[in-house]
Amino acid sequence: MHWMWNVAMIVAIIAIIVAAVFYFLNKWAGKKNAQQQDMVNQHKQTTSIFVIDKKKEKITTAHFSQAIIDQMPRMAKMMKTPLVKVKVGPQIMTMLCDEAVFAALPVKKTVTVEVAGAYIVGMKGLKTKMEMQELRNARRKDGAGEEKSGGFMAKIKSMAGR
Repeated sequence: MHWMWNVAMIVAIIAIIVAAVFYFLNKWAGKKNAQQQDMVNQHKQTTSIFVIDKKKEKITTAHFSQAIIDQMPRMAKMMKTPLVKVKVGPQIMTMLCDEAVFAALPVKKTVTVEVAGAYIVGMKGLKTKMEMQELRNARRKDGAGEEKSGGFMAKIKSMAGR
């Protein structure tokens, strides 16, 4: 019976140590993320791009310069990241993209985006998932021949007034 208390105490001490390590790592990562976000916000520019293609791929297989690949953390090199092939002016290039923006970017269309270096940070006119669902539901109602007065165009006008 005495040995069970010893084992329980050792497990409790190990759990406390692991929790403390995770706490300080999370605190450190939060500070680093805040610094990076400040840097991105300082260098953010609004530009118009034509989206040619978008896909999730490893950074090492994309057509990035070796300097960009060397700056990426090891874990980011192994993971698939959202990449967008765009035309900015006369130049065609591959850019990194934020997950939320990647889901909303239309292919084969010109859009206005916020860019920080080779990273697409935001998109003008980006709608939330709830707003997109409301638009889809309104289109379905209008397409089914239901009452048009409170349908798709009314939803768009109400969303524009926000």
